[in-house]
Amino acid sequence: MNETPQHPALLPSGLRDVLPPEAELEARSVAAIMDCFAAHGYERVNPPLLEFEDSLFSGSGAATADQAFRLMDPESQRMMALRADITPQIARLATTRLAASPRPLRLAYSGQCLRVRGSHLQPERQIAQAGIELIGSDTAEADAEIILTAVAALATIGLTNLSVDLTIPRLVPELLEQVDPAHKIPLAHALDRKDAAAVAELGGAPLLQQLLNASGPAERGVPALLAIEMTGESKAQILRLAATVAAIRRIKPDLQLTVDPVEFRGYQYHTGVCMTLFAPGRQAELGRGGRYICGAAEPATGITLYPDTITRLAPPPTLRQRLYLPHGTSADSAISCRAKGFATVAGLAPLADPMAEARRLGCGHIFLNGTITPLG
Repeated sequence: MNETPQHPALLPSGLRDVLPPEAELEARSVAAIMDCFAAHGYERVNPPLLEFEDSLFSGSGAATADQAFRLMDPESQRMMALRADITPQIARLATTRLAASPRPLRLAYSGQCLRVRGSHLQPERQIAQAGIELIGSDTAEADAEIILTAVAALATIGLTNLSVDLTIPRLVPELLEQVDPAHKIPLAHALDRKDAAAVAELGGAPLLQQLLNASGPAERGVPALLAIEMTGESKAQILRLAATVAAIRRIKPDLQLTVDPVEFRGYQYHTGVCMTLFAPGRQAELGRGGRYICGAAEPATGITLYPDTITRLAPPPTLRQRLYLPHGTSADSAISCRAKGFATVAGLAPLADPMAEARRLGCGHIFLNGTITPLG
């Protein structure tokens, strides 16, 4: 039986080639984001693309185990895994190589991750990440700093109209433990859909209905949450959310904040205030993160931005204009042109019509007789 040969450019599902100019746009976006992180005191680290699976899947990394590709190390004969998320690697660094570093520890990272499967909203299996982690501080000010630093980083690439959605994903699971076990899963689905009628029909506790009603702009939602009668850890989480909102407002009062106390999807290892960044009017997430436990018991919070999505939504930066240098152009002239911001494309052989060659190679300018000349 003859098999139809595959096209040499065919890639596995969820993987793609990033071509010009998108590849450069993404690289510039990541560079600007990382430069902003550095300006806010976050030091860059670069963990490897794959690790032994017993270290990669320890602690918070256990939540990514079902999304990781595995292979055997031919040297040690131990199983390794490709990272599906960089945050667990940062936690490993913080608790091992950087265990003696002063706290709070501020770390930044960027890199590629590979996942076994994509999601409905994000079908890509190879994704870029750029993020920050603040380790060793359990304060509302630390939560606010992570959010405000991410907002500042996005502003550097032209994304200034942002919305930050805050949630406390441990709250609903705790309250669902107190309802009729037969209604637990249906109630979770109803809360996920924000279906107040279904919550009431299923005999949802008044607390769940009050939480659902508190979803919305922070100016309305936070007072509504504080008015709910709760005790213990549930009350502490609401107070922490309110303190985080207040800390953000002191520094950036115009930032659009919403609260969603019944949202808990996708927060497998998070323990406190979490956040998702959106561009209003777009469904795509620009970033996501929140509070978690680093190592055995060290408090931490962080956020991961998604450069793939960010690049599609941000205003495109001005790329270098391409300038054709006919064969024989001096090296000093080429250096001078690059210093003026041009991307120089050198002619490798003398041609009868260098202007036609410049156009063929996608250049908008040509260097003729010592002058940079636009091509009409």
